[in-house]
Amino acid sequence: MAPATPRVVVKVDLKKRPWEQEQPLHNRWHPEIQPVGEVKAGEFFRVEMVDWTGGAVKDDDSAEDIKSLDLSTVHYLSGPIKVVDEDGVAAKPGDLLAVEICNLGPLPGDEWGFTASFDRENGGGFLTDHFPCATKAIWYFEGIYAYSPQIPGVRFPGLTHPGIIGTAPSKELLRIWNERERQLEESGLSSLTLCEVVHQRPLANLPIAKGCLLGNMEEGTPEWERIAKEAARTIPGRENGGNCDIKNLSRGSKIYLPVFVEGANLSTGDMHFSQGDGEISFCGAIEMSGFLELKCEIIRNGMKEYLTPMGPTPLHVNPIFEIGPVEPRFSEWLVFEGISVDETGRQHYLDATVAYKRAVLNAIDYLFKFGYSKEQVYLLLSCCPCEGRISGIVDSPNALATLAIPTSIFDQDIRPKTQKVPAGPRIVRKPDVMKSTYDGKLETTSNPSSSS
Repeated sequence: MAPATPRVVVKVDLKKRPWEQEQPLHNRWHPEIQPVGEVKAGEFFRVEMVDWTGGAVKDDDSAEDIKSLDLSTVHYLSGPIKVVDEDGVAAKPGDLLAVEICNLGPLPGDEWGFTASFDRENGGGFLTDHFPCATKAIWYFEGIYAYSPQIPGVRFPGLTHPGIIGTAPSKELLRIWNERERQLEESGLSSLTLCEVVHQRPLANLPIAKGCLLGNMEEGTPEWERIAKEAARTIPGRENGGNCDIKNLSRGSKIYLPVFVEGANLSTGDMHFSQGDGEISFCGAIEMSGFLELKCEIIRNGMKEYLTPMGPTPLHVNPIFEIGPVEPRFSEWLVFEGISVDETGRQHYLDATVAYKRAVLNAIDYLFKFGYSKEQVYLLLSCCPCEGRISGIVDSPNALATLAIPTSIFDQDIRPKTQKVPAGPRIVRKPDVMKSTYDGKLETTSNPSSSS
């Protein structure tokens, strides 16, 4: 007998806002957010999700929705989902939850997505000191392919994946998160030399009641107020998995997640049609609504068996990821190198972040020569299937990072030519990405040797 179609455990209505959904969504991590469903180990089930902004970004010709986006509300997640074994016994703290991605994709009738960069003073991004304005590009899907009217001459297959998948933290792990991230924020910029080169702020997104959605908890009650002040934001990846943004985590992949609370309380969201390594513009994948079809297994006592704590407690562990067999095939790449020397020419010591920033800037300036605006390339490198690598981390003083771009995604040959290019005006690709004004007063970083 053929297997049954996957049981829908979480269903969303895209005509409704996140807080209006029949099964409540949430946008924080906390052990007391109650499960909205239950699955058995080995069961084939389906989870639907809204895009990470809950429909706040529109398919239109303006970037104002990006500029004014309330980032206290993101990411909206589906779940939590309680996981039990075949005998109905829940996953226990110390177990591993093996989650297999069997299928995934955009929701029918909503086959579009967006890539954007935030205003420097409302979210920013990896290169926000170079690109302080909010920008946006819309992408449309044709089966496995995506194209954007705002970035013409580019079309590529997507490697669709969930940006966020994770289990609920325990109370102790939540305390560890909040304490260390608060120390980072309170220490200030002066203690961190990297802040002189990477200008995305804040340093950490601490718990805040504003914009908080806690599943079926009633807002304004004493319980809601207490949990809203404790619940962790979903912005960074942590020990529970969370916002890992691993672009290769597509069909056939498995995630081995630590279990910190009874039932594991699995949540997921932030679906991406495609993403480049690093998701550099922050709102940088092709963001979309979507679905996952999953199966879970419980590995009893798996944390102790397979995960080695890297820190002062047994909770300082990280998930393991098994990449699936399905991904686009690219045979030709153009690779850009960066070293740990910043735009002012200052040497940094084995700093892979500075090196990757240089690799990205090198790629942007190069593709600018082929008719694209630098904003177009910034968004493209954030969402196309490019490969980032730390190629050297021991050869003092320079870390070396690379960014590899598949050449076949372009409708022109972007390789350097041996023959002399005829002189003439630079061909500009139109239209450009949507862009809003930057109204702040922070200084913009520029390359002193750049031609524009």
